[in-house]
This record gives sequence, structure tokens and C-alpha cells, in this order.
Amino acid sequence: MVTLSKENYGYQDNSYKAAGELIGIRKLVDCFYDLMNTLPDAHKIRAMHPADLTVSKDKLTHFLSGWLGGPRTYAGKYGRISIPDVHQHLVVNEQERDAWLLCMKLAAEQQPYAPTFRKYLLEQLAIPAERIRATSRNED
Repeated sequence: MVTLSKENYGYQDNSYKAAGELIGIRKLVDCFYDLMNTLPDAHKIRAMHPADLTVSKDKLTHFLSGWLGGPRTYAGKYGRISIPDVHQHLVVNEQERDAWLLCMKLAAEQQPYAPTFRKYLLEQLAIPAERIRATSRNED
């Protein structure tokens, strides 16, 4: 039998717990969008969102809950999602991808996450971010 440490992210709900469960994810998402509102590098990606971020924040929170191995509440509230498909109409080049990841990196740094989880989270988020860039209506 293999003994798993609490840092075995990506297994069952370890990542969800490391993120602070739903409350911790909400804090991460709120911080993420606060940074998107204030960082000059994020101006373009902020413009891709509605003025009122209430629904965007809720969607990202519920998506991340299931994506991190916690309760899969997104579909029950918003329907099925394909991350690349819902972003396909946007122009997402490397600059936009990197700005999104920068906001998430800085938001994660402001959370009480273990450094190992922060690193894991950012590495994992880079995968769908790149997939969005690759499938979007980019103008490279």
C-alpha cells in the first residue's frame, strides 16, 4: 500500500483542501479579480470581462472547486463547460495568457498556501491557459 502525504496534490481532494476549500478558493478568486482590475498588464484581459464581476467570480470559484478535486458544483449552477470552447471567441495571445497567469500567481502569493501547493497550482493552471491561447481567435 502506498502512503500518501497531504502534499500529494492532484490526488482526490488534496488540492481542494490545500486551497482552503470553497472559502479559500473564493479568497483566491476575489484577489485574482482585484489584481486584474489594478494591474496595467491585465488591462486587456479585464476588458474581456463584464463590468460587474459577480457572476465571473462565482463561475471561476465553482469551476476551481471541481477542478481542484472538491465538490463539482459548476455544472449544477451554470451547465457543462469546455474551457477552450467558452474562450474561443476571444483574442488570447501570449500576452493575454501571461497576464492572466500573472494575476493568478500574485493572487496565490497572497494566500496562506504552502509553497509546494502554490507551485503546483500555477503549473497546473498554465495548462488550460495555454490551451485557451492555442484555440482562441488569436492574432499572432
